[in-house]
Amino acid sequence: MKISTPCPSSAKDSARALVITGYGVNCEKECAYAARAAGAAVADIAYFSDLVEGRRRIADYNFIIFPGGFLDGDDLGAAQAAAQRWKYAVPRHGAPFPDQLLALVEKGGLILGICNGFQLLVKLGLLPALGNKYLERQISLTHNASARFEDRWCRLRVNRESPCVFTDGLDSLYMPVRHGEGRIVAADEALLRRLHAENLTVLYYADEHGLPTQDYPDNPNGSPLGIAGLCDPSGRIFGLMPHPEAYNHPTNHPGWTRGESAASGLNIFARAVRRLGGGRPPGAPELFSRDSVPYLRS
Repeated sequence: MKISTPCPSSAKDSARALVITGYGVNCEKECAYAARAAGAAVADIAYFSDLVEGRRRIADYNFIIFPGGFLDGDDLGAAQAAAQRWKYAVPRHGAPFPDQLLALVEKGGLILGICNGFQLLVKLGLLPALGNKYLERQISLTHNASARFEDRWCRLRVNRESPCVFTDGLDSLYMPVRHGEGRIVAADEALLRRLHAENLTVLYYADEHGLPTQDYPDNPNGSPLGIAGLCDPSGRIFGLMPHPEAYNHPTNHPGWTRGESAASGLNIFARAVRRLGGGRPPGAPELFSRDSVPYLRS
């Protein structure tokens, strides 16, 4: 299926975020805080069981956030069990959950997957959706090339040609990663080249000069082409391994006591909220400054 371009948001529209939590998820409160700080009118937190039982409805929101963590203990692989749950669970009311998520995006809504949430979107087949083939698994995320859990801050280069609405107007970011299964794998090189050619590669791990890299530790997991985040062809479904919600205040920056800072992860949430009709106006300065790393000043 091809997701159409929705009508522009009207002034009366507002961002209504739903953060999906579960056993092993550990970033839901930070994500809800980030959405509110970016201007969302609503930022609720709900368990998957709340959706199944009808206590919460996807249709009541226009911004779905899948946070990071270790859902189900990463048994069978990161987000593998959760992907099966989302595919096959029968909601008490309404269509199957994959259809509900696609309907939300079709109406102009947004979906963000962070770390474990990115792994879920990939294994559910919502990303990267090459050829508009949604719900078809085309890539996966596997163990880091270092064969260990990585917890470090990373420079990120934004692909300005990407259709991703979450990064519109951004050049560079600086955010933490904390994962053990962040390396993208594809069936063949041709698929990776196509991701790059169609600009679905939104974020790249960058070296000190701001160039995409596969060199460790600048690239913490060994992802080919330095890929750190992907979007679908509509640009309204976005997944990334770094944690934007973990840089929501200047004091989160590891060099803040030395006066260092960078464009914060709140910028990603702010662009989503603005797209949905609220938050910071176009042309507003980036949240926090850009002087922590030399290439960010260029």
